[in-house]
Amino acid sequence: MPVAAIDCGTNSTRLLIDEGGRTLDRRMVITRLGRGVDATGRLDPAAIERTIAVLGDYRAAIEAAGATKVRITATSAARDAANADDFFAAAEAAVGLRPELLSGTEEGELSFAGATAELDPAQGPFLVVDIGGGSTECMVGTSDAEAVRSYDIGSVRLTEKHLSSDPPEPEELSNAVAEATELFEGLRREVPAVDHAKTVVGLAGTVSTVAAVEIGLPEYDRRRIHHFRLTRAAIEDVFRTLATEPLADRVHNPGLEPARADVIVGGCCVLVALVRTLRIEEVLVSESDILDGLVASLEP
Repeated sequence: MPVAAIDCGTNSTRLLIDEGGRTLDRRMVITRLGRGVDATGRLDPAAIERTIAVLGDYRAAIEAAGATKVRITATSAARDAANADDFFAAAEAAVGLRPELLSGTEEGELSFAGATAELDPAQGPFLVVDIGGGSTECMVGTSDAEAVRSYDIGSVRLTEKHLSSDPPEPEELSNAVAEATELFEGLRREVPAVDHAKTVVGLAGTVSTVAAVEIGLPEYDRRRIHHFRLTRAAIEDVFRTLATEPLADRVHNPGLEPARADVIVGGCCVLVALVRTLRIEEVLVSESDILDGLVASLEP
């Protein structure tokens, strides 16, 4: 029987319907649930409304597919919001199931499971990095995530905090990268195993978008992005290009979804800080992530 998972993230709301390891439906809509939450500590009513509208569409898709087991989760934005219960109640009415509020550790463990399921353990130990809109999770392990760290940095959060100019001023970029660098330096001290990871796996919209821009994809193609090897040089090059363009020009880069163009530079600040701080020369891009971990938890 089909199973389904919904992830309500800070920047996007995503759906995966799966049956025995075969994807029946996979969707992503940028709803920006976490817009302004870092500054206000609350979910914006308009952001809740956008997300609930998408959840209604997802419920219809789940019912049409005949999925009987469903998990719906919420992550960084909801963790930080004083009015998260308002969103949970509306989401339950829309989907018929109340979202699970995942801790950063739970989010990391599920993301690790999804990202490494198709990989040969001989390629491990793995460092899996999930750069989201509101948080970034870093996991180290081979078969399981043996160490998980979650940091309150992401594409939306750093953009709102540091990048107010269009294009961002050099000082703004420097401040955003410096904040991420400080956290990754802490990761290195706390989890020395990150230096011994054989394969670094990158997840979520920022990493996938940088890969798509590097490839020059005219439209999204999961087959070309999934397990693409993104070099440090390519990451730096894409960062320089996107960070120096005004938004009106940036949106025209092949591979960059227009709805993500206003926060992609913030996400790139996290990614370049990661590869610089941990001296990473290559990132394996994975389109399998927390959604895949969620559906795996539902299947026998």
